Order: sequence, then structure tokens, then C-alpha cells
Amino acid sequence: MGFALLDYVIVIVYLVGVTVAGILISGRQSSPRDYFLGGKEMSWWSVGFSIVASETSTLTFISIPGLAFKGNLFFLQLVVGYFIGRLIVSVVFIPAYYRGDLETAYDFLGKRFGLSLRRFTSTVFIVTRVLASGVRLFATAIPVHLITGLSYPTSILLIGGFTLVYTYLGGLKAVVAMDVVQLFIYLGGAVASMVLILHHLPHGWADVVAFATANGQNKFAFINGTTGGSLSAFLLAPYTLLGGLLGGTFLTMASHGTDQLLVQRLLACRSRWDSQRALMLDATFILVQFAFFLVLGLCLYAFYGGATYQQLGLATSDEVFPKFIVENLPTGVAGLVVAGVLASAMGTLSSSISALASATYLDLFKATALGQALDERGEVRWSRIFTLVWGVCLIGGAMLFTDTRNPVVELGLKIASVTYGGLLGTFFLGLFFKRTVQVDATLGFVCGLAAMVAVLAFTRIDYTWHTLIGCVATLLCGNASRMVRERMGGPT
Repeated sequence: MGFALLDYVIVIVYLVGVTVAGILISGRQSSPRDYFLGGKEMSWWSVGFSIVASETSTLTFISIPGLAFKGNLFFLQLVVGYFIGRLIVSVVFIPAYYRGDLETAYDFLGKRFGLSLRRFTSTVFIVTRVLASGVRLFATAIPVHLITGLSYPTSILLIGGFTLVYTYLGGLKAVVAMDVVQLFIYLGGAVASMVLILHHLPHGWADVVAFATANGQNKFAFINGTTGGSLSAFLLAPYTLLGGLLGGTFLTMASHGTDQLLVQRLLACRSRWDSQRALMLDATFILVQFAFFLVLGLCLYAFYGGATYQQLGLATSDEVFPKFIVENLPTGVAGLVVAGVLASAMGTLSSSISALASATYLDLFKATALGQALDERGEVRWSRIFTLVWGVCLIGGAMLFTDTRNPVVELGLKIASVTYGGLLGTFFLGLFFKRTVQVDATLGFVCGLAAMVAVLAFTRIDYTWHTLIGCVATLLCGNASRMVRERMGGPT
């Protein structure tokens, strides 16, 4: 076994093919609306699948099977929250977005509260997305390095270089089209792995059930009703039923309702109804996908005879699936699975580059004197310049990391979620609290960010609660500011 010449050929053909196809499919862009929003003519089903691919990073591809391998299916509680959150976004956020001809998620805040808050929230998004995406790009190179033996810089350049080419030339149309292709490539690799495992086991699925329920354990358990005995223990415990449902719901409302990475696609649909259909397709597909990856982890557990990842000589459960790929997949199939790993990474990276460029151009640059003086050709040229700049920044930033044990990696992967609560609370202030004005929303947003910094610095509260805490802090501070302002006779 191992990675053979044919596997390398498959990976190279995939990289070149997906890049060329992305460029050809995208066609010609004559305006930033074409480049960043696909002319607002994207089909709902392609947008739905694109969102799935954008939010499924290589870390998901590798880590979710590892969660079930070392534990059980409690993560599904969070996924149910993901579904509920998407349903709320489709009912509450999307109609608000389609009442105006919005260009970015933060355009809503600009129309509701003023241009300065639009620029402020967009800048916060850009800073946190750059930090999180640069680190995430490095992290996605880890399984590629483990499977192929390529160095980290080479792995990063493979992922980043090819992704940047089609994102730079093709805009959102290329990103969405290739997301759809990459979604089915990485799922095909995962399905092939599960089929091979079940074929290898003497009794197939019966062996998976036997190992998952051996010695009194139940790795099929997916509901955790424990409370820990106290409030502090409850907030520290990962994947409780209430924590999973609330955490998944609020995290998804923030990511799919306020993060330009995903909102950009929802704004590219032809109509509000198409946008809602795209999001509910994503909601349904993501539930099935996470369940499949968790079951794949149980299959791996049976394949390795119920051994722990420590007994396999591994540092973390994240290394179980790469170990299986390297040691057990036949030539050709290993190349397909690595192409799937690259596909999940490239879908996330292309989305990050496009979102950063669109937020920079539409929220910040377009309102400047230079931006207002450009014709359509100049607008597209600057849109591509920002795409190139952010692509190079993400690739260069990922190159700065040389140690997989660096704690900055773990911190970086949490950076984007730090701002989610504040952003979600600010959008709620705009949607549901009609008497709040820009100063209230700005103070609320700052308080939400400060609350999350305090939570991370001084507590060990599980991440599933972070978005809810930031959102509540923003709403409380924003409304407190409104009440004080009104009592002092301020503007209403």
C-alpha cells in the first residue's frame, strides 16, 4: 500500500482539471456584480451544494470520523442545532436581505445604521477571517503531508496555488461550480473508504455494531442528557443536549446569517425563494453528511479491532483516517481520497478568498474617491487585485507555521467564532429593535467582542456556548445604550 505514482498522477490531473474547468465555466465578468455575485443569477441547487463544500474543510473530513472513533455520536446534537439555525436564517435573515439590493452581509447594517458601522463590522470580519483562514490553510496541509509525504510548504502551495488561479480568473461563478464538483469528489473518496472497510470486515456491518457495543459501551449514543451536577460543570461539558442544540443554532445563525463567507452565496441567487431553497438543501445535506462521517469513524473503530488511537501509536484521533488511507487503500483509490481531501480544502479556501475580496472592495474600497471614479472595467480589475492580494496573504500566512503543535493553530481555528456572537447580536439589533441607532449598535458590538475575549481569557466554557454569550452581551449592551440615550434626550 502507500502512495504510488498512479495516485500522484490522479491528484495532479484533479488539480489541473478543476482549475481549467473553473476558468472555462465562469465565462466573462463585466462588473463586480458578475465577479462577486455571479450576476445574481446562480441556480439555487448549485448555491446549496456550494455552501456545503465551503463549510466542509479538510479538518471536518478528517476530524469528524475521529470524534466517533474515540467517543460516540454526541456531535449529532450540534448538527441538529445546525439544521434549526439554517431554518431560522431562511425565515428571518434572507427576507430582510432581499428587501434591498444588498451586495454583502454588512451592507444590511450600513443601510440600517450607517456606513461607518458597515465598514467597522466588515473590517472585523476581514481581520478575523484572514487570521482564521491562514491558520486553517496550514491545518489542511497536515493530512496532505501525512498521507503523501509532501512537505508542508509544498502541500500549502498545491492547495493554495491552484485554488487562487481559478478564483482570481473566474470569480464566484468558478468558485460555486468547482465547489459542486469538489463536494462529490470528497464524498466519493469517503464512500470508497467505507465500502473497503465493510468489505474487509468478516461480517461487514455486524462487526461495526459488535465493536461499537462491546464491553457495555454504546458508541451509537447521540443524546447526552447529563447536566454535570452544577451550572459551571454544565457549561464546561462538551456536546450536551441543550448545549449542542443552542450552540449549533446560534453558531449557524451567525455563520449563515452574518458571515460574508456564506452570505455571499445566498445573495447570488436569483430570488429570495431560491436563496431559501439553497439554504434548506444545505441544511438537509449537512445533516446527512455529518452522520455519514461519524458512522465512518465507527467503521474505522471496528477495522482497528476496538483499539484506541493511543494504542495505534497516534497523537490524536484526527490521525486515524489518514493512517487508514496511507496503509490500506489500494493504488488509485488512495489518489481519489487525497483528491477528496484537497477538494474539501480548496472549496473552503476559494470561498475565503472570494469573501475577503468582496468585503474589501464592496464595503471598504468602493466608497473611496478612487473606487467611485472607476468604470466597470476598472472595477473588475480592482476586484481581481483584491482577490490576488488576499490569496497571496493566506498562502503566505499559512507558510509562517512550521510546528503542528503550535498553540496558535488551535487559537487561530477559533478566531472567526469569537466575532460571531457580536455580529449576530448586531444584526438582531437591526432586525428586531427599531429604536436602536448606530451608536447603540456600535457599543453593543464592541461589548459582544469584549465579552468573548473575557470568556476565552478567563474561563473554560465550552465553545458551543460562545456565540450565544456574545449575542446576549451585544443585545444587552445595545439596548442599555438605547435606554440611557433616550433618558438623556438623545436622538431617536
